[in-house]
This record gives sequence, C-alpha cells and structure tokens, in this order.
Amino acid sequence: MSKTSRTCCPADPTAMQVLEGPGWRLCLDGDRVPYAVLIGGGVADSVDWAAEFTMDEAQALRRAASTLVGQHRSLLASLMEEEAIDLSMELPCGEGDLWVALEGDRHRWSLSFVLSPGGGRRGIEGRWGTQASEALAAALDTLLDSQD
Repeated sequence: MSKTSRTCCPADPTAMQVLEGPGWRLCLDGDRVPYAVLIGGGVADSVDWAAEFTMDEAQALRRAASTLVGQHRSLLASLMEEEAIDLSMELPCGEGDLWVALEGDRHRWSLSFVLSPGGGRRGIEGRWGTQASEALAAALDTLLDSQD
C-alpha cells in the first residue's frame, strides 16, 4: 500500500496540496492558471515523469480512471485467476480527447493515458505501474473531488 502525504496548508484552499507515494505524485495549486495540477508517475517506485494539466484535463483523467476502476471491480467475480483484462475508454477533453486504459488481472493492474488536446496544444502520454495505479486513482478522487 502506498503512503500518502499531504503537505502545505490543507486548511487554506488556495495553498498547494501534494499527495504522493511510490511511483506517483499529484500536486494541486489553484494559483497556477491554467495548469493547476501536476501529475507524475513511473512504472517502478520512482517518479520518472511529470506533466502539468489544466483542471479540466485532470478532472477528465479522474473521471476516466474512476470509471475504469469501477468496471474492473464489477468484473472481478467473473474473472478467472489467470485471466488478463484490458479496459479502455476515450472521452472528449477540451478541443481534443483523452484515452485511458486499465490493464492487468484480478489482483494487479496499471493505468495509462494519452491526452490529445487538439488546437495545437501539447499532448501528454503517461503510465503508472501496478503498485502506483490504485493509489493514484484514489488520490485523484480525494484531491479533485472537492474541485468539481
């Protein structure tokens, strides 16, 4: 299980908030516009990459991850022990699209995404390993749920 730490001043909604664990990092800083969210990840215990997201992009990632994790949970009873599962979804995100995938089995899974925002803006691709994915999905819900 990943440790999650919250730093800065959580009582102050404008203060930067940081959640992190082995292989993932999530930072929210409402003062940084338009890129208020920094998300990092890797496939091992270290954070090998990080990218800035707009709040809308981060919320789309949160919704997609939450949906895929829910689908995975609903399929657990019908999956055999050795059976692999690959779930993905694509949703509109700004002028472009966000594709998110959950790959794994009954016990372990990883998340990956491709953000293609369109309109000549930057694209982002990332992945979290099996140890980090569940903790990151929960952290996205925890930190961004109050921002809806």
